Amino acid sequence: MRILLIEDDKNVADFIVKGLSENNHVVDHQLDGKEGLFFATTESYDVMIIDRMLPYVDGLTIIRTIRASKIKTPVIILSAMADVEQRVEGLQNGADDYLVKPFAFAELLARVEILGKRINSSESQETKLQLADLTIDLLTHTVTRNNQSINLLATEYRLLEYLMRNAGHVVSRIMLFEHVWDYNFDPQTNVIDVHMSRLRKKIDKPFDKALIHTIRGSGYVIKNT
Repeated sequence: MRILLIEDDKNVADFIVKGLSENNHVVDHQLDGKEGLFFATTESYDVMIIDRMLPYVDGLTIIRTIRASKIKTPVIILSAMADVEQRVEGLQNGADDYLVKPFAFAELLARVEILGKRINSSESQETKLQLADLTIDLLTHTVTRNNQSINLLATEYRLLEYLMRNAGHVVSRIMLFEHVWDYNFDPQTNVIDVHMSRLRKKIDKPFDKALIHTIRGSGYVIKNT
């Protein structure tokens, strides 16, 4: 999943980013409410984690603003404010969950993944993506082609899933950068090309027909032609 974290405590943020990244999630981290609000309203995320007390724009204002903008992305509030009234206030302002600091990372991870699955299941009941003889099982994260199992690394899987969700449409390097890597990644490097080359060797090379194609000057497309 792609997650927005708005947290002004760098130590807490580094702890969260490290843990979520190790669990194959892509995290964009913003240190203050002003920048966080900008990203929350201009980018697409699966889940947002928002600290309540932030510089410039507080967490509740961010949540009220995105809800007024019809953005339905699930939001978890992180806060040291633990009174029942304060937790209720956070939920009444549009948050989906409220986690009090200090917290166990395992609990945060569980809440993030539950919310991510909830919104995905409400939008679509699909559990598989399929193109020709290539299939991704979204529940088990397994990939098969022509009934042969294909072992992908985490980044390769995210690349393939994003391509499959946009099958037939060209996706640019910037789109891949934004949805598969985080904002600390340098899009000018050849890392995308390296990972895409490895993915194509696994998905296309052992089979008669190529599904992943390079569109010069534009990006990549996966299609059955």
